[in-house]
Amino acid sequence: MSSTSSSTDKSAPPAQSAATDKASRARSRIDNTAQFVEWFRSAAPYLHAFRGKVLVVAIGGEVVAGGRFYELAYDINLLHAAGIRVVLVHGSRPQIETQLRRRALEPKYHKGLRITDPPALECVKEAVGTLRVEIDAMLSQGMPNTPMAGAAINTVSGNFITAQPMGVHDGVDYQYTGTVRKIDTLAINGCLDGGNIVIVSSIGYSPTGEVFNLSMEDVAVAIGKGLHAEKLIFLSDAPVLDRAGRTMPELSAEEAQLLLEADVGLSADTRLYLAHAIEAVRSGVRRAHVISQQTDGALLIELFTRGGSGTMVSADKLERLRPATIDDVGGVLQLIEPLEEDGTLVRRGRERLEREIQRFVVLEHDRMIVGCAALYPFARERAGELACLAVRPEARGTGHGDKLAEAIEARARRAGMKRLFVLTTRTMHWFIERGYVEGDLSELPDEKQTLYNLQRMSRILVKKL
Repeated sequence: MSSTSSSTDKSAPPAQSAATDKASRARSRIDNTAQFVEWFRSAAPYLHAFRGKVLVVAIGGEVVAGGRFYELAYDINLLHAAGIRVVLVHGSRPQIETQLRRRALEPKYHKGLRITDPPALECVKEAVGTLRVEIDAMLSQGMPNTPMAGAAINTVSGNFITAQPMGVHDGVDYQYTGTVRKIDTLAINGCLDGGNIVIVSSIGYSPTGEVFNLSMEDVAVAIGKGLHAEKLIFLSDAPVLDRAGRTMPELSAEEAQLLLEADVGLSADTRLYLAHAIEAVRSGVRRAHVISQQTDGALLIELFTRGGSGTMVSADKLERLRPATIDDVGGVLQLIEPLEEDGTLVRRGRERLEREIQRFVVLEHDRMIVGCAALYPFARERAGELACLAVRPEARGTGHGDKLAEAIEARARRAGMKRLFVLTTRTMHWFIERGYVEGDLSELPDEKQTLYNLQRMSRILVKKL
């Protein structure tokens, strides 16, 4: 009996250890819950911005052939459930190659583009038809064993593209390889209005009933342009990397073009998709993205997190520093209220902010206010107060504060001011590193001296302009 008792005592964890483990698990659950709440709240602005907008997702046939479409289908269904109007454009190159091999036919290319002769066209029809059925089935099955299980997901595909022959180039007749002539945007919008995910294959039809093999990239750009899409997203085999091997999160069309010309070692697919992303944003698509198909959840990460997972291309730079307007009051309040709560900033009500909004500048990133600052003039002393400098927590450490401070200094110089002062309780060293020196109450304008809050004991910093 004693031997059994000893063995039991030895193998069982002590009560204290069990309690510690239980507490550790509880803390872990609390931490995970807090992280989830924080993430969900940070994603809310994107959910609001994209609801009801058109998102075109463009994939090569490799995504399906490589077995990666199942997870992507789940993410596309989530977007659809969130009220985003999704159009999926797919290519079928590997599937066409398989059909050619089965028929012992040699693929023919010129300058990277398939020459579609009559036998190849039969392979195209077979490959596209089979692939479209597979994609339709995966998107329509309600994703068993997932939170989307049992959801009613409807998909629609159809004859949305009028095509024309590419013709003869460099003496080479491309035969049934064609180009997009027209997109039936009315039909696609009707399908989207009906709550459907629209699937578009890279084939088109002429008014005389001929079938043409089209480039998936050209189809995606044409649909994005025709639908005035909010976003066009290409899934590539590799991300857009700089010379140091780092993913480039944002590029203007001009910067992306220079990157292509620099030939920094991008994969062939990535080069192709980046070139079409440039074309898309210059044609009216608001944003184009190139993300890696190798990253699980890359689509969701790119859309709903600030850092994203790939590269976003815009016609112009995403960042804009500008004077604030009355329409910015809500965004500025959302930015500064947490800093008012913790005592970093002096509390301002909405009414006061509405009266003083013309004193503010705001820094926008992709239409979201990420920073603000204000200049309060004291004309008699030819001085100004730099006030309410704030940057969103996730955007700190990126130089936004410097840009806002420099903008206020430039505004002060234009107004003929000779010095700026700042009252701060927590960021004294940040300003000192930028040329401010510590002063005392006597250096403040008379009006500001009478308003100085002795309870806050703000440090006074001054900079000559």
